Amino acid sequence: MEAKASDRAYASLREDIVEWRLQPGTVLQEVEQSERLGVSRTPVREALARLTADGLVAAQGGRGLVVTTVSVESVEQLFELRRALEQEAARAAARNREPGAFLGLRDRFHAAADLLADGDPSHARYYALVDDLDRAIDDAAANPYLVAALRNLRPHLARLRRVSRDDPARLRAAAQEHLLIVEAIVDGDAELAASATRVHLYRSLQSVLASAERLTSIKETP
Repeated sequence: MEAKASDRAYASLREDIVEWRLQPGTVLQEVEQSERLGVSRTPVREALARLTADGLVAAQGGRGLVVTTVSVESVEQLFELRRALEQEAARAAARNREPGAFLGLRDRFHAAADLLADGDPSHARYYALVDDLDRAIDDAAANPYLVAALRNLRPHLARLRRVSRDDPARLRAAAQEHLLIVEAIVDGDAELAASATRVHLYRSLQSVLASAERLTSIKETP
């Protein structure tokens, strides 16, 4: 019972952080969060420990645990690591020549414009498609150490989606970039898959940095 409550508390708090319902700098007190989530303090404490391990929550002076901030410097560092990991994952997925799941993903990305025009401001269906691509690349890469590193990184990247979803033109361009990655994997072209990933991440980073003023918590670090 407690383990399940802990999982629910973790999932709820993680989603609230990723979706910016819990803003950077928000103090997360056990009593307050247990009342809000309808669980006891023990599962909340366990959930906060997991979020701390994820790097989404950190101890700050005498304030206790707070939601970590997002700075321009941290965004650049995240993308530096992301480039190394995702390029290698795409390269490995193409090299392993198992196009199965990617054929369906190719068709779905061809129709991505419809997902982005469905009137949902959160673009949940489009991001679910991107998540499916991530999982397919993870499976095809067949490198558990690489996959573990990527999964540790993704909660931080998910927080940046708020910038992208406010820019429909960027999302449409990103869908085409994802399509090129998928096509390269289907064709077994490892270097094109890595190159397409590098271009996608470069453009994504430029978009986030150019839109930094939309999120007041992203600011130049001293």
